[in-house]
Amino acid sequence: MLSPCLTPAPRAVTLGKLSIACITLLAAAQLLAGEPRTAERLDRGIVAVRTPEGFFIGWRLLATDPPDIAFHVYRQHGNQEPVRLTSAPLRQATCFLDRDRDACSECRWSVAAVADGRERSCGKPVTAWPKPYRAIRLRGRYTFQKVGLADLDGNGRLDFVIKQPDTNVDPYVRYWKPSPGTYRLEAYADDGRFLWQVDLGWAIEQGIWYSPYVVYDLDGDGRAEVAVKTGEGDPRDRDGRVQRGPEYLTILDGMSGTPVERIAWPDRRPFYEIHGRERGYNYASRNQLGIAYLDGTHPHLIVERGTYGYIVVIAYRFDGKRLRTVWRWDNRSLPRNCWGQGAHWMHGADVDEDGRDEVIIGSLVIDDNGTTLWTTGRGHPDHVYVGDIDPLRAGLEIYYGLETRQRRGGMCLVDAATGRMLWGYDGPTRHVHGRGMCSDIDPAYPGSECYSADTDARKRYAWSRLWSAQGKVIGTENLGGFGPLTAYWDGDPQRELLLGRTIRKYRGGIIGAIEGKVVAVADIVGDWREELIVTAPGELRIYTTTLPTPFRHTTLLQDPIYRIDVAHASMGYHQVPMLSFDLASRIGAATAVDRDRTR
Repeated sequence: MLSPCLTPAPRAVTLGKLSIACITLLAAAQLLAGEPRTAERLDRGIVAVRTPEGFFIGWRLLATDPPDIAFHVYRQHGNQEPVRLTSAPLRQATCFLDRDRDACSECRWSVAAVADGRERSCGKPVTAWPKPYRAIRLRGRYTFQKVGLADLDGNGRLDFVIKQPDTNVDPYVRYWKPSPGTYRLEAYADDGRFLWQVDLGWAIEQGIWYSPYVVYDLDGDGRAEVAVKTGEGDPRDRDGRVQRGPEYLTILDGMSGTPVERIAWPDRRPFYEIHGRERGYNYASRNQLGIAYLDGTHPHLIVERGTYGYIVVIAYRFDGKRLRTVWRWDNRSLPRNCWGQGAHWMHGADVDEDGRDEVIIGSLVIDDNGTTLWTTGRGHPDHVYVGDIDPLRAGLEIYYGLETRQRRGGMCLVDAATGRMLWGYDGPTRHVHGRGMCSDIDPAYPGSECYSADTDARKRYAWSRLWSAQGKVIGTENLGGFGPLTAYWDGDPQRELLLGRTIRKYRGGIIGAIEGKVVAVADIVGDWREELIVTAPGELRIYTTTLPTPFRHTTLLQDPIYRIDVAHASMGYHQVPMLSFDLASRIGAATAVDRDRTR
């Protein structure tokens, strides 16, 4: 029997109680030895969807596939022998439209890889989704706020850990209110099976900043864990605030929700000592969790407390049983330009091209060894995007929309390795707000377009700019207020805009529609294009495109920046995931190679 096509999962190395110096030497040795970055194994992610034109079939191209790999598509009805639908192996796109009138909802579809003249099965056949989305039934008619996407059971497909209900309390004194209830984490397998539920209890207030969690394979065993901030009992004050009681970083087993490890969360008391009681509560309530490959090989868990003033960041390694501290960074003894530089999002990315990830907390970057790499000193950004934004220059870039009032540069692009400003808005900004946008939406300009909007005195939309990656203003229109979500949806390598319940081309028409609220954007099934994870009453919906494309590309989920950004969708304010390369440039180059190969 042929085995499914899976990428191998390298074994993780336990760091134990090594010092920072030893860890750095170990990482260097691993890089010299060529030890690969540990990553989840993925199957082909085959998906079939009924459409008015027939049945759309999509599947993944994997990073481990040989360049000349091709695919056959099969359809099977009942116990009959599978029928091959492709007269010749498909060498272009990893999608196929079955228009045959013999195709029906009871059929199943499969894909076989062809390499070196041999044909290999690529997993179990799948049945078709009856609609352009698949619904996973929740345990009640509620909606959820966040979703963690990772493989909990090791079968090569991503599962779902949601946080419900969709309620948010902001710690700021003018916005805060007592939590109406408690949060619950719920895990569902990719086939819709309910796995477990954990109630976070009254020690965790119902707000994004009180309740960070990430779902990731931390120990390299092929099955993801859940890292989450937890507490004990009911430590609420009379008014409902939680300002006392133990706080923990807890690791849950991904398949059962059972606690595996628990250690203390960074202490809240220094925030009160430094900032006073009112601001101390607000600032201490800002918590985040993230992932970074600090040694270039193994995922590290990053814990952050603080955004606007004092900030502490701690890096851990999990060996399957214990969490080990790798380094601790805080800004107490650092210059003032290192204070208040946090964002509403965290990135892990190799910005200095040394093979090891840095931690981008906002306007400040922490090097892989726990020291400050650089800071702009411009203060808190409301949005920050890291990737190969401008493909015309070497290295990565970071796009900022800065909440703090600026005389100039409130919207700007900087060099990711140094923090040096490459271009910026040459005028004052009051409070650049929201998620902004950084995506390639216009093929007329190389790289990703960058969008931000400023506020008026009432914190409403005032004006906006859409920039090319090279700093040219190419639009001043309102794109969804303070920033739209985007997704790779149609057949070209530009993203489309999610405006309301519609999917639209930039300066073009509607090409799709959804119902519900988008919680995450990620390439989790099918070809390289993205899915929309949506919350609707009582359902988790996965919308996927059924539009054909002539292009093929490896799944975006295997890009290091993209995968970590997807992991971070479960905490903070959601931004679409970025890439370590420019997709349009890469697809164009690959298409040219394919043309030459077939001549």
